Amino acid sequence: MRARRLADLSILMREQRTLQAAAGLLLAGMLVWNPLRAADILENSLGMRFIQVPAGSFTMGTVEVEAARMEFPEPKPDDVLDETPAHTVRISAPFYLGETEVTQDAWYRVMENRPGAVDYWARDDWETLPMATASWYMAQRFVEELNKLDRDYRYRLPTEAEWEYAARAGSHGLRPVAETELERHAWFIDNSGDEPRPVASREANAFGLYDMLGNVWEWVADWYAADTYARSDATDPQGPGEGFAKVRRGGSYHCPIRLLRPGYRAANKPGTAYSVQGFRLVAERKHMQ
Repeated sequence: MRARRLADLSILMREQRTLQAAAGLLLAGMLVWNPLRAADILENSLGMRFIQVPAGSFTMGTVEVEAARMEFPEPKPDDVLDETPAHTVRISAPFYLGETEVTQDAWYRVMENRPGAVDYWARDDWETLPMATASWYMAQRFVEELNKLDRDYRYRLPTEAEWEYAARAGSHGLRPVAETELERHAWFIDNSGDEPRPVASREANAFGLYDMLGNVWEWVADWYAADTYARSDATDPQGPGEGFAKVRRGGSYHCPIRLLRPGYRAANKPGTAYSVQGFRLVAERKHMQ
């Protein structure tokens, strides 16, 4: 009996050492990959924070085509056609992407007006809400004015490739997290109460970015074309040179879960301003430091 107890104790100690080693590796990984290190963050005079997204390659587009299609209530062959073919894209240089969507506070301080849904501006938490009811043209006007005000950084909308790369954050499936965990990371129709929510009030993704899925749709720089991926550049693609609609990504507080995927593409004419549309920005240093 004593020998058995000693054997059990030996097994327990080995398991404990294994768990400690695994915890050490996990901690080391967190220290290496933690996206919130001070050197990886830019913060401007308005308090807008930008996280450095590393350079790298990823699979742009949807690999699990049939799984994505079957999420639709009445699946059709062309439901996800514009997300194909999945292809390798290289982002050649690191870039700084907004930690959150542009907020109403940032909009008001730059533009000195309160467009869009009156109810959003009347809320007690209006400053922390994402700027919604923003057309693509409105987003561009904000960029222009912010660029005039800031001597240190230059701003722009992300490209569609940059956006998807940041939203995937190293993942390759339909979503960066399991569907059962999505409510912890995104505001959508199942948990939002069908209204916008304060930015960064869900968990961040692996790059430290909040609300890449849900809350409000995010405009990107690119014109939309259904066959973009069939003729896309392999490095830093910029999208078509012209078009009739601009791409928006990520889904919103009003969306069902099937639209909250990094690969899902939607588009509107650039003058369209729905109450579910916002944007986030890329920041670039004007002068090398």
